[in-house]
Amino acid sequence: MTDVSGARRKAAGPVSAASGPLWTTEPVPRDRVRLRRLLRSEISLIFRRPRTLVILALLGAIPVIMGIALAVVDAPVGGPDGDGENSALMSTAAGNALVLPIAALVLSVNLMLPLAAAMSGADAIAGEQTHGTLRGLLLAPVSRGRVLLVKAVGVAALTSSAALIMALSGIVTGLVSNGTDALFTMSGTTVSLPEALGRVLLAAAWVAVQLWAVGAVALAISTMTEHPLVVLVSVLGGVLLFSLLSVFDALSWLHPFLLNTSWDYVVDVLRDPMPLDALGEGVVRAGCYIAIAMSLAAARILTKDS
Repeated sequence: MTDVSGARRKAAGPVSAASGPLWTTEPVPRDRVRLRRLLRSEISLIFRRPRTLVILALLGAIPVIMGIALAVVDAPVGGPDGDGENSALMSTAAGNALVLPIAALVLSVNLMLPLAAAMSGADAIAGEQTHGTLRGLLLAPVSRGRVLLVKAVGVAALTSSAALIMALSGIVTGLVSNGTDALFTMSGTTVSLPEALGRVLLAAAWVAVQLWAVGAVALAISTMTEHPLVVLVSVLGGVLLFSLLSVFDALSWLHPFLLNTSWDYVVDVLRDPMPLDALGEGVVRAGCYIAIAMSLAAARILTKDS
């Protein structure tokens, strides 16, 4: 056995000190893959999923359906016993190209848009654990922190796209139905087309920030389970629970801590002058949820062994 190993060493030749050892115990760097490449791959994967395309198409169709329904229905949506503000919003949207996309965002931000955010967060970690693709990504030369960052950017990209598609679909439907002459705020002032587009994009950006918070919570839950359905049910159940808690006046002390407390404030972009206090409060509240959820997700994924 000794002769064979010695013969092998002679055949291989002497190993110089400059060439270094043949085997090393130094850790392999985990950040060799460029961040731009990871982001491009993640976003491409997200927007090639059939379920992503389906839900984006459904969200884009909501303002179109609303515009058609408001054009053929004479009575205000909501009925005499409906919510006064929502009923006034819907009746105004029937003849106002500026109000229609905002009304679509208001109606969808309580369920459909959070569903898209929850689905994205569930697919990001738990979905890939189910299919076994996350383990291969963690074995690659990519740090876990960078993996979480890429997943968070993917969730933000999908939720932003959902809000933007709904806003653009709403403004196009409103312009086709009512033209550029029907652009006025809830305060009765007429605005130009560029200003109307700016207000709609501001509303979409504000809603996107709220959806980032929902997606961050879904991402944190996704690091704790391998079942995407658990993430989806947990997030939607939380949204419904928050909506129920916000109804009771006896729990008014709790309302400032609920994420959906400010979701109806997006209507403020339709007022002139535009009140920014409530909108800013909603952004700060969503930022707190994002910071806490991402901290929990980072603590979980950085310490998880499997």
